[in-house]
Amino acid sequence: MRGDSGSRIRNPEYESLLDEYCQWMKSYHNTAAGTLKLRSKHLTRFLDWLDTDTYAHAHSPLKKLSSLSYDEIQTFFLDYCKERSYASRRLMQTALRTFFRFCMARGYLKQEFDNAVPSLRTYKLSKLPRGIEDKEAQRLLASINRSTNSGKRDYAIIQMLYTYGIRGGQVRALRLTDIDWEQSKILFRAHKNGKDCLLPLTEDVGNSLLDYLKNSRPEVPYQEVFITLRAPQKPFYSSNALSELIARHMSAADIKSPTFGAHAFRHCFASRMLEDGHSLKFIADMIGHRCLQTTFIYTKVDFKNLKDVALEWPEKDKG
Repeated sequence: MRGDSGSRIRNPEYESLLDEYCQWMKSYHNTAAGTLKLRSKHLTRFLDWLDTDTYAHAHSPLKKLSSLSYDEIQTFFLDYCKERSYASRRLMQTALRTFFRFCMARGYLKQEFDNAVPSLRTYKLSKLPRGIEDKEAQRLLASINRSTNSGKRDYAIIQMLYTYGIRGGQVRALRLTDIDWEQSKILFRAHKNGKDCLLPLTEDVGNSLLDYLKNSRPEVPYQEVFITLRAPQKPFYSSNALSELIARHMSAADIKSPTFGAHAFRHCFASRMLEDGHSLKFIADMIGHRCLQTTFIYTKVDFKNLKDVALEWPEKDKG
């Protein structure tokens, strides 16, 4: 395993431990390769820190690990968090917590340490929403090679995210029976306590879906629309797999975006609808929100249009 700069972990015993952790995560949690790469990157920094003179009193790497205290873990984490982005802090937090659970399961630790990693508090309206710009989303769609099976599928997925602003989970859950070709309607099931959304099937989405379904979708017994192409061919059960698909195309198209998952298009859609003059209630219905306050999080970047629609905000949401 390699660290931030591409160098290997200094201590071979820690390197073996990290390999064992990755195999454990893959076997017991079906963790995607991309996720394991990120976890390894962050844990390399932690294990190299652990291999410093601070723990010279210990006689072996595993003894150094077992001699850890809550204060030492928190000191490392808080020092790491200084001048780093929220995303980087969150990745380190998750990597450490899962690593400590692995160590407990393997008997390398005598007490649970996953809760020793401090929680990261955030506030919904504390920062601007992170989304791809509309022109960048269109450039991304244009960059996808639709002559391949994966290109046809990925184009249909990203076109759907761009057009409807739905969640990645709704794309993964979309079933063949949710598409009403005769009535030109498409149903996105409720997700995260939201609402079902029955929406018009646009020409662009319909054409991309037909191209994928007729020419690229594997013949499998599943009802889910989107299927992985590598064996075993199955629906996208993991959100990480869909995020990695989107991030791969964004990287190939050199798209600069604060985030690289399905949510980037959700923010883009909400802002686009607001710019087109739609009310917050309309946008909330489109993206399946039960509460207008949630929609506000996605649209607060457009202060001019937000001021224009402020009078339409009801005193109490009854939906």
